[in-house]
Amino acid sequence: MKTTILTLTMALFTIISFAQEKNKKMTFDVNGKCGMCKERIEKAALNVKGVKYANWDIPSHQLSIIMDERKTDAMKIKTAIVGVGHDTKELKATEQAYNGVHPCCKYREDNTDDGAAH
Repeated sequence: MKTTILTLTMALFTIISFAQEKNKKMTFDVNGKCGMCKERIEKAALNVKGVKYANWDIPSHQLSIIMDERKTDAMKIKTAIVGVGHDTKELKATEQAYNGVHPCCKYREDNTDDGAAH
């Protein structure tokens, strides 16, 4: 009886520990310039099913995310971001998507930090 209880307890702890590994933190580069870019990038990331947190830092151009690996992956998130006009290291936005961003957000011509201006 003790062996059965011990075995069931160990199995329960194993299941619990695997269930806690579903969330993954990631950081990657996304091009942009200002607060409007920040809103657009974060919204695109958060609209991907499985993304629980997204924060884009203007000066460093780093997007920090927390995602459920069972529901999404980094390439799905990057695809959503390039879809709204922002390049990543692996993927580039189409000219049509890039031309759809506000004129002040045109980072390809001038990649300076305009975060204080917007």
